[in-house]
Amino acid sequence: MSRLAAEAKNLEHPMDCTFCSRRTALICLLLAAMTLAAYWPVFRNGFVNFDDPVYVTENPHVQAGLTPQAIAWAFGSHDANWFPLTWISHELDVKLYGLTPAGHHLTSLFFHLANGVLLFLLFNRMTGALWCSALVAALFAFHPMHVESVVWVSERKDVLSTFFFVLALMTYVRFTRSDAMAADREVRGSRFCVGRSKRMLWYWLALLLFALGLMSKPMLVTLPFVMLLLDYWPLQRFGFKAESPNHSGLLSLSSLCYEKLPFFLLSALSIVVTFLVQRAGGATASLTEIPPRQRLSNVLVSYGRYLGKLVWPVDLAVLYPLPAQWSVWQVAGSALVLVALTLLAVRLVPKHRYLTVGWFWFLGTLVPVIGVVQVGEQAMADRYTYIPYIGLFVLVCWSAEALAGGCKVPKVFMASAALCLIATLLVSMHMQTLYWRNTETLFRHAVEVTGDNPTAQEALAGALSQAGKQEEAEQHCLEALRLRRGFTEAQITYASVLAREGRFSEAYTYLVEVLRKGPPDAAVRYRLAQIFSLCGDTTRAVEQYSEGLRLQADQPEALNNLAWIRATHPNLAFRNGDEAVRLAERACELTRYARPLMIGTLAAAYAEAGRFDDAVQAANKARLLALASGLKELANKNQQLGELYRAHHPYHDQLIE
Repeated sequence: MSRLAAEAKNLEHPMDCTFCSRRTALICLLLAAMTLAAYWPVFRNGFVNFDDPVYVTENPHVQAGLTPQAIAWAFGSHDANWFPLTWISHELDVKLYGLTPAGHHLTSLFFHLANGVLLFLLFNRMTGALWCSALVAALFAFHPMHVESVVWVSERKDVLSTFFFVLALMTYVRFTRSDAMAADREVRGSRFCVGRSKRMLWYWLALLLFALGLMSKPMLVTLPFVMLLLDYWPLQRFGFKAESPNHSGLLSLSSLCYEKLPFFLLSALSIVVTFLVQRAGGATASLTEIPPRQRLSNVLVSYGRYLGKLVWPVDLAVLYPLPAQWSVWQVAGSALVLVALTLLAVRLVPKHRYLTVGWFWFLGTLVPVIGVVQVGEQAMADRYTYIPYIGLFVLVCWSAEALAGGCKVPKVFMASAALCLIATLLVSMHMQTLYWRNTETLFRHAVEVTGDNPTAQEALAGALSQAGKQEEAEQHCLEALRLRRGFTEAQITYASVLAREGRFSEAYTYLVEVLRKGPPDAAVRYRLAQIFSLCGDTTRAVEQYSEGLRLQADQPEALNNLAWIRATHPNLAFRNGDEAVRLAERACELTRYARPLMIGTLAAAYAEAGRFDDAVQAANKARLLALASGLKELANKNQQLGELYRAHHPYHDQLIE
């Protein structure tokens, strides 16, 4: 029976297909259960103070939930990127779970679990190799390099885009099989032929899923390239004449490329939009900042490091700093390995197509994030391997099967080796998940394993300062400033630490240095205002809050803090009841009247404006919300203030930080 006839038979008798077997269903359940159990500790993890505030915890549009206005906002350009579906998924999470971290982690874990199962079904459908497909899915689900994509709430875009990526490939495979069935029936002279419109329905559905994937993360632009690889193996829709003397039914490479023209056009559009958005947002580094030679060196070394961490996933970190220069032996060694493996993959094309497909899958899908266009300050990132490693998993699994078959290795030995590998990955993955417990554990580990990393030092200092560990925070601030002179974020964090220690004159020195460099953005002005408040300089604090809100009007925390000053400051010159009400109401609107601290500020503003009945109601609501959130001290404070407002007295005190 021909290949086309065999595929047609599988479509006619789905109960005979491996895809629908009981064993397949059992493997799917086992994969799902093991993934859920392996990542169970993530439900005790919180948000981290690294991108999570931008994406969720301090984003007023996301905190508004799934509203028409929030959905419309999602389709704009934000964070120097355009991925509206990712924003919408965060908005839906807030609608369902509020700001409870476990709920947000649950959604990300669900998509990762689904991706692993769908990946198994995809390769099992294409190849019929049940155990190789299962091992590929297991390596994908449990590899420590994928932990970052799953447990970091901000990386929802990874798991969500891959969900659409795999679904698009599955739908594309369904299109090719429908095409194959139709072609075989035409060869056999059958009167019945699958209608072109029905077959094309799968094609356009694949294109739609691809578009949804690009709207989740633009890294998916390489999907048409992956489709061509799958055409070569395992779909075997085209081949070189030297490989296939009897190549009847195969399509030419030009025909297959033409078939995917809409996919290539969509990729090109996404590339242009992403580049323009990132350039407008200042996310791309210029050739002056990072010259071509440094970029090329980092590209070569990064490919080598990704290969190394595939087989030895240790010293993983949330941020790998980009060095000013890689050593000659690192660049040369990485280049030699890449060239050797590429030549080997090409040399083995006729007999071992899976090697070629797996290797070029890895090389090609990393291109958008390998650093040719440098976005951010990282040299590489664990999350970038979420899709590219699939190619290496395919290469490893099918090579192991071929080697075992050639050497006649007992199946029991191969199964034992696979189980040991999975067990080892599970242990390593579990340890990596624990590092993401909170911001302090995450960046303490990053500092330990990456060496000279000023960004990690500053982030750790900020987390330590918030935890009240000012002395240790100061040490890490100084180290960050030693590693990168004039590091603005480290200067601001250090000033905050000094202010909390009561060393106001020293804090001023660093604040003045930040202001001297030039006009800071809204986020920096907000942090400066907080520190000026700590230092007791209300005039400058109000100035920074006001300028920050002019640059970016919808900052709930800035609105709230300025409203508190306008409502409660002991100096009459700073108080303004009407302005306090306007600011506090806007802060509460942005946070859907769900933050007891902000509603308490609104109550104080109402009291200052003489609206004491409204102040009493707001204070009571703040008290009830605080009790529901387990904030007993805040609840008691609002109860006391409520009694004050009932007596028609406003509250005047220092700014509460």
